Amino acid sequence: MNHSMFVAVGLVLQTAVMLAAAPLLKTAIKKMKARLQNRQGPPWPQAYYDLAKLLGKESIRSDTASWIYLAGPRVYFAAAIAATTLVPTVIAAAPLESAGGILLLVGTLALGRFALATAALDTGSPFGGMGASRDMTIAALAEPALMLGLFTSALAAGSLNLGVLVRSLLDRGASFHPGDLLAFTGLFIIVIAETGRIPVDNPATHLELTMIHEAMVLEYAGPDLALVEWGSAVKELLYLTLLADLLVPAGMATTAAPGALLVGLAAWAGKVAILAIVVTVIESVNAKLRLFRVPELVSVSLAHGFLALAIRFL
Repeated sequence: MNHSMFVAVGLVLQTAVMLAAAPLLKTAIKKMKARLQNRQGPPWPQAYYDLAKLLGKESIRSDTASWIYLAGPRVYFAAAIAATTLVPTVIAAAPLESAGGILLLVGTLALGRFALATAALDTGSPFGGMGASRDMTIAALAEPALMLGLFTSALAAGSLNLGVLVRSLLDRGASFHPGDLLAFTGLFIIVIAETGRIPVDNPATHLELTMIHEAMVLEYAGPDLALVEWGSAVKELLYLTLLADLLVPAGMATTAAPGALLVGLAAWAGKVAILAIVVTVIESVNAKLRLFRVPELVSVSLAHGFLALAIRFL
């Protein structure tokens, strides 16, 4: 009973922290990009204001849309929240790590993508169909590359469970094995592609012909759009957390003591902030690739995943 209560409390707290911090991460990246361009950028609470404004508006839906259109944002948001319960953040254990490991994580994220893509097709909008087609093209390469990168770390730990994987990394210390470095670079490219960042996509674009993710949600407004935006922010924070777990798990709490939890929270925030700075710099010094060049970039991460896995077997 005590273990069940501990899991329930950890589940609620981790989900609440991820939900609360995700919009702040989006604002931080926008603000850093603005500073690099000699602009002031949005105020820190801007993302929360935007979500509150969208949640307070009326939902406008197409008359030709079915329940698929309505379910898309909800399944996408729920999948992002469910995925956060499988990844350790502050403590070197995930609340629902016993429910599944890497395969469940990748499958849950794929479910959210599938729901949003089918919802984009449901209204018959040409831009929705275009965005869904482009997103699925990238996903066909990104998902195998993601699994290969995670399998490389899992092979060293001897388990597909992310909690066991992180605890194994903490016991072994920081590793600069060539396989781990190749897996990390491949996963970093996947993070750029999956979160719709430059050079793969431009989240701030208003040109429909260059959109990928944004083209799929052009038909949404009000609370439906808020769920999509919030889910995307949670997904981005989740990927950065996953990178931090696999590269430098140091600082994560191994007990539920208040001091250890505070250190773990500070370490998690610091590692995510450093990765966000790297993402911001990459976005600021690169231009968006042509659509037909994007698969070439994602294929690089796939090649890194194959090499990393092969090196681990040597």
